[in-house]
Amino acid sequence: MSTYDLAVIGGGINGAGIARDAAGRGLSVLLIEKNDLASATSSASTKLVHGGLRYLEHYAFRLVRESLMERERLWAIAPHIIWPLRFVLPQMPGMRPAWMLRLGLFLYDHLGGREKLPAARSLNLARDPAGQPLREGIRSGFEYSDLWVEDARLVVLNARDAQARGATILTRTEITHARRLEHGKDVIWSLQARDTRTGEVREHRARLLVNAAGPWAGLVTTGVMGFNTPARIRMVQGSHVVVPKLFDHDRAYIFQNGDGRIVFAIPYETDFTLIGTTDRDYEGDPSSVAISAAETDYLCRAASEYFRKPITRDDVVWTYSGVRPLYDDGASKAQEATRDYVLHLDAPATGAASLSVYGGKLTTYRRLAEHALEKLEPHLPERARGRGGWTYREALPGGHFPVEGFMDLLENHAARYPFLPGRQLKRLTRAYGTELPDLLGDARMASDLGRSFGGGLTAREIAWLTSREWAMTADDILWRRSKLGLHMSAAERAEVARLF
Repeated sequence: MSTYDLAVIGGGINGAGIARDAAGRGLSVLLIEKNDLASATSSASTKLVHGGLRYLEHYAFRLVRESLMERERLWAIAPHIIWPLRFVLPQMPGMRPAWMLRLGLFLYDHLGGREKLPAARSLNLARDPAGQPLREGIRSGFEYSDLWVEDARLVVLNARDAQARGATILTRTEITHARRLEHGKDVIWSLQARDTRTGEVREHRARLLVNAAGPWAGLVTTGVMGFNTPARIRMVQGSHVVVPKLFDHDRAYIFQNGDGRIVFAIPYETDFTLIGTTDRDYEGDPSSVAISAAETDYLCRAASEYFRKPITRDDVVWTYSGVRPLYDDGASKAQEATRDYVLHLDAPATGAASLSVYGGKLTTYRRLAEHALEKLEPHLPERARGRGGWTYREALPGGHFPVEGFMDLLENHAARYPFLPGRQLKRLTRAYGTELPDLLGDARMASDLGRSFGGGLTAREIAWLTSREWAMTADDILWRRSKLGLHMSAAERAEVARLF
């Protein structure tokens, strides 16, 4: 039985990012995920690569600076699934005063990392088109830059790149037992892993172990790894609602609420608006998290405070919820709990070190992975030491084009595949970037792509997702690798489900 240099438990963004970084440093890597990649927190985000403007109020300057510096780095390595988004921040009486907003946005622009993104500016919402969907009396505000990201695809592309660099990726595989084992003169990790589809149990071995199980990190620490000290994790639920499109322009809104929180309203999947998120403490199984009626009402009410058209429960066409496994810093409110990450190293003198990851956010996953490898470096094989970070300069699959080059890429694809409708071609180019010709091959007409399932989904794309991206269920395809479920009828979604 071969022994991996490093085993990673958890196929969310942190686990996939660590696996990619480690594989690129020449380590043999095993990543094990009990469900689908990005099946929990990492696909339930607000889908932003952002500095975290509101974190400035909590003096989280290190986290905000690191996040701001990461924005354009991530944009550069994945310009197909990450792109700029301008945010409109209306000024409201009784909320944060204008001077505070100006100061916050000045810091946001100058703390570090902004080169290509445009700076913040003031807005006259009585004249600007962004003011038209808003209630009468909202006359001024500000506008600033952040980035949009297809969150689940970011995870999958990190896993694909890790695999291309030699990593083994096992999904639908649950770690049930992990213990240190004497192996000759060494001590290594012995991992019992169960295939959740067949029930087959296999042993895997690794010299180092990373616990990046997200909401389940505490259970892995005590129940799987057998450690006595429980993890300091605060489970915070965040929920979103999707409603039919509320405005026609391509900017997003960030709304201040009377409770001190903020809510986003973001253009989503062409025909919809995404509204979120909530923050409330959560207890129970993270896999059972679902939006509550109170959360739905909260988001509808918060958005209705700003939009001319009131939003009600009847407008909601889809919802999703996730559990953020935040590091418990003792904050009194869920919204005030730190979004920073903590890496806990357990390195006994006998060997077989382990690293547990607590907290974090999409924007900082790449730096978190670098920090994880830095922590583990004294325990790495000699061949992998001293290599330093590399992931900021190597594009993810499909991202081999300049950040300003998406329209050129789209035009090239349109010339090569003129039979594809513009909307479908744009979606495919966003999803697969420079890899789209590998997916479409020498297709000359729509029928070459096989059966059409609705929403622009074809048999050719399904074959790619199942053979290249670990998709094994309809949900993997319709709600994570894409959001095509929003654009399909119940009967069309059922047809995809029947394939599996």
